[in-house]
Amino acid sequence: MRRLLITCLAAACLPAWAAYGYALWGDLKYPPGFSHFDYVNPQAPKKGELRLVSNLRVSTFDKYNPFTMKGNAPAYLSGLLFDTLLAGSMDETASGYGLLAEDVEVAPDGLSATFRLRPQARFHNGAPVLAADVKHSYDTLVGPFTSPGYKTLLEDVAGLDVLDERTVRYRFKKRNRELPLTVGGLPVFSRQWGMENGKAKPFDQVVMDIPIGSGPYKIGPVKFGKDITYVRDPNYWARDLNVRRGVNNFERITVKIYKDNTARLEALKAGEFDLMRFFSAADWARRVTGRKFDTGELVKAEFKHRLPSGFQSYVFNTRRDKFKDVRVRQALGLALDYEWMNRQMFYNAYQRVNGLFGNTDCQASGLPGPEELALLEPLRASIPAAAFGPMTVPPRTDGDSSLRANLRRALALLKEAGWEVRDGKLRNARGEPMVIEYLDSNEAGARVVTPWARNLEKIGVQLNFRPVDFALYQQRLQKFDFEVTSLAYQGTHSPGQEYADIFGSKAADTEDSGNLSGIKSPAVDRLIGQMTSADSKAELLPACRALERVISHSHLMVPQWTAGTHRIAYNAWRLAMPPQMPPYASGEGWAIDTWWAK
Repeated sequence: MRRLLITCLAAACLPAWAAYGYALWGDLKYPPGFSHFDYVNPQAPKKGELRLVSNLRVSTFDKYNPFTMKGNAPAYLSGLLFDTLLAGSMDETASGYGLLAEDVEVAPDGLSATFRLRPQARFHNGAPVLAADVKHSYDTLVGPFTSPGYKTLLEDVAGLDVLDERTVRYRFKKRNRELPLTVGGLPVFSRQWGMENGKAKPFDQVVMDIPIGSGPYKIGPVKFGKDITYVRDPNYWARDLNVRRGVNNFERITVKIYKDNTARLEALKAGEFDLMRFFSAADWARRVTGRKFDTGELVKAEFKHRLPSGFQSYVFNTRRDKFKDVRVRQALGLALDYEWMNRQMFYNAYQRVNGLFGNTDCQASGLPGPEELALLEPLRASIPAAAFGPMTVPPRTDGDSSLRANLRRALALLKEAGWEVRDGKLRNARGEPMVIEYLDSNEAGARVVTPWARNLEKIGVQLNFRPVDFALYQQRLQKFDFEVTSLAYQGTHSPGQEYADIFGSKAADTEDSGNLSGIKSPAVDRLIGQMTSADSKAELLPACRALERVISHSHLMVPQWTAGTHRIAYNAWRLAMPPQMPPYASGEGWAIDTWWAK
């Protein structure tokens, strides 16, 4: 009788399994039992090779562990080798469907999410994926040797409990509708990865150990300094699962490495690889030409998307005294002549970035509404007064505006902040000149920085371009040892805890965090908290719009530019693709996941 009671109590603590997926606002597109995502070809052949090119900034790699802080892992490794509990789709936002997990159940109070693993889930070594592996992965990611971004992302996770061999429960510190998706998207790796003589090595010493994941690909042939090949696992456990049908169609994916952009471009024209995404408007307009384009073997194509515009920007390190005054930062931004640059350098290919949430429902405009004001008013004493007025609009130099007028306004702001031009140099009260170092990992970056530097010189500011190799660049950013740099921040349709890593006070003092601007504001922390704790979209939108207003009017960054299309050159003789690109796909991700070999 006692044994029966214990069994019943144990069963009662488990939820009723029903949820095959999870959506932030409860609006999953695909019904239970769906056969495949709409944007794939479920009959795509599994064969051939996709030849890609490595990331522009990373010339090589020196580790196979993508989660530790030091060194560089090969491009695309994490997404190809490690499965997650949930898999997102490319034609909807803020949703996940069971991958490693066959069920997900979120508690009515929102303080926990329970996942039950599929019995068929296997690692590359044939071992089953068990709850203990999920716990090991989570504990490792929030441990001392991984990027602090994981710790910030998972700050509201209280812990993970193993309920039985294939069931885990994540506990949350507070109600946050995004957390089930966050933990559902964490990579899961085997407890055996990094074992040596039956003992686990410290994770920062797991460097060149071959990862033991459960994803569709494994590491194949490697030529250090030249390329790495991922080979499709013929025994991939999820190959017939609905979220994987019509996906991962190449037998091999080879990522080639070139020393510079010129070498990459010439290699593309020579047919050495199959696909390249272009971020340079000049290259796209003038240099993507040649015999293989004339014959139709190589094709230029622009694919429209509905991705967030993000907030690619020049970032000021406000830990430096010269950038602590918001008037100084605003003045320096007034010297950027975007209209001239877009016309003369970018072939009118871009639109100006403004704010954090462009091209999403979170984007703020005009005056703040009543719901936003209700969030902003208690913070009035600690946020810019301008946040209560119209949303920022980047300064223009066309129409009724001009660079001359912007520079005059900049000088007035600088004078208010205690800086004046003397002897041709902008100087503070101590007579120190305004000299700024711009840090970059690519000498080619000087091309787009020079026009800004030329305009700054007109108001007495000296901007020095400082290119360094990528390893040193990465190290200096990790230690916040820079004054100004350029970063491409990815946007999102469902902002959450990741913004605490970019703008949170705690992250400002955490080495290798995403808070490069150094902002430390309890008001910003509070708005991020209100954004992440929203129980409905009606609560989310005022919070993220209020945050956008405060950050934008703080002038921590000088907004750059964005494009509404993916510019891709690809080999049409070797590659085939579905008829339409899903609206929320990245360029390379769409090709890697859903294209196939002819």
